Amino acid sequence: MTTLTRQDLNFGQVVADVLCEFLEVAVHLILYVREVYPVGIFQKRKKYNVPVQMSCHPELNQYIQDTLHCVKPLLEKNDVEKVVVVILDKEHRPVEKFVFEITQPPLLSIRSASRLDACGGGEGASVMGRPPLTPSSDSLLSHVEQLLRAFILKISVCDAVLDHNPPGCTFTVLVHTREAATRNMEKIQVIKDFPWILADEQDVHMHDPRLIPLKTMTSDILKMQLYVEERAHKGS
Repeated sequence: MTTLTRQDLNFGQVVADVLCEFLEVAVHLILYVREVYPVGIFQKRKKYNVPVQMSCHPELNQYIQDTLHCVKPLLEKNDVEKVVVVILDKEHRPVEKFVFEITQPPLLSIRSASRLDACGGGEGASVMGRPPLTPSSDSLLSHVEQLLRAFILKISVCDAVLDHNPPGCTFTVLVHTREAATRNMEKIQVIKDFPWILADEQDVHMHDPRLIPLKTMTSDILKMQLYVEERAHKGS
């Protein structure tokens, strides 16, 4: 039986922080590249040492932040299987799905990879709200962030392999959780008046989509695959 230690919990929180930071950048960039919103609401910023486009619209930004804030506790517990950015047409039918498949290794593997021990995980000061980490775990996270940079670069040029979307599109974010987590969703509501709801079949189902793999990464603490499901006939 594996015992959860303080070091395990700290590392799980940091991995969730890294993933949420990445997903926020990725969602903004997807909305920009796929022209879901006018280019005028986006500003160029630098993330992962590459230029990206981020929205400056307060309500849109708040929705993305609130969504990821609710996803974070699920990531910390390794209860997330997929995070999906769904682009919908005027009839609220999916035209594209950007699917992030996320796999985290068991806690024992994380502990071995990061070499967190009782000496390294002492009562140090937290930096930027993150728990203290050992040098070896810092190097692991640095490696992961380099891999995430490759995802951002791939998203920025994905329009080269995708068809144009019809005008007037919107988007939503779906989270696929493990069965045990799904049963407890009401208990982990993080933000008042921002509850989890079961996705409509209309938002999920896409008949005979085209599958376009974009990027895959493998590390000691995280495995992730990004692919796009694209509707064959999008209309205009």
